[in-house]
Amino acid sequence: MPETDPLPPLRDVIAAHGLAARKSLGQNFLLDFNLTRRIARAAGPLEGSTVYEVGPGPGGLTRALLAEGAARVIAVERDARCIQALEEIAAAFPGRLEILSADALKVNETTLLAEDRVSGPVRVAANLPYNLGTALLVKWLSAGGWPPWWKSLTLMFQREVAERIVAQPGTPSYGRLSVLAQWRTRPQILFEVSPRAFTPQPKITSALVRLDPLDAPVAVAKLACLERITAAAFQQRRKMLRQSLKSLCPEVGLLLNAAGISPTARPEQLSIAEFAAIARAYEALAEHA
Repeated sequence: MPETDPLPPLRDVIAAHGLAARKSLGQNFLLDFNLTRRIARAAGPLEGSTVYEVGPGPGGLTRALLAEGAARVIAVERDARCIQALEEIAAAFPGRLEILSADALKVNETTLLAEDRVSGPVRVAANLPYNLGTALLVKWLSAGGWPPWWKSLTLMFQREVAERIVAQPGTPSYGRLSVLAQWRTRPQILFEVSPRAFTPQPKITSALVRLDPLDAPVAVAKLACLERITAAAFQQRRKMLRQSLKSLCPEVGLLLNAAGISPTARPEQLSIAEFAAIARAYEALAEHA
C-alpha cells in the first residue's frame, strides 16, 4: 500500500543542502511528487521488490519508490553533494535505503547484488543523467546471462533517445540501439515529460521508457558479433551493406550471401532477425578464418 512521505518538500531539501543541478553531470531534478510517484508506479508492482536506482540526486524518485512500497532501494549516486540528503531519506525509511557512492558505469551489479544477498531479479528505475543514459542502457542490455539480473528497466531518456529505442525498420530513428534493445527486450514509451517538470528546465522533452526482458532473444546470435555488425552497419547507415561492412569483413559478399541478405540492402531496411543472421554468418566465418 502507498505510504505517506514524512520528509519536507524536495525544493526545500535542495535549498537546505545547496544542491544546484550540475550540467557537467547531466543533472535535471524532478520536484513534482505526483510525477515521481507516477514513475514509481510504472516501474511496479513494487511491494516486496528491490529497486536499483541510478542518479537519485536529492532523492525525488527515491522517496516515491519507497512511498509506493518498494521493500528496498539501492541508490547509486556519483555526486557526493547529494549523499547527505539521501541519508535523511534513509533515516525516514529505516532499513530500506542503501546508498552507494559510485560511478554506475563501473558498478558490477551482479556482484553488488550477490554481496547484498539480494535474491531474484530486481527492478531498475531511474531518471537517468542525460549524458549517461544510452551508455547505461547498452551496459544493461549487454548482460552476460539471460534472462538478466533485472526484471524490468523503467528509465527516463531524452525523447529522441526513447524514439530510437522503440523504432522500427524503415524509419529514420531505427539504428543500433533499436536492434540491441528489441533483440532481447520488449520496450515501450509510457509517457512524455515536459521540460517544465525538471529543475533546471532542459531544452528538450523527455520520455519514460519501460523495457521488459524477453525469455529468449528474438533470433539466435552471439552478442559480441551482433554488436560489431550493428556498429559497423549504422556507422555508415546511408551506404549499402556491401560498403558499410567492408571495414569489418573483407569478404563482405561471402558474409552477406551466407546470411541470405542482399549486398545492396541498407542498414535501416533490415529486421532484427536479419541482423542476427549476419551476426551468425560473421561468427562462422571468424571460426574458419
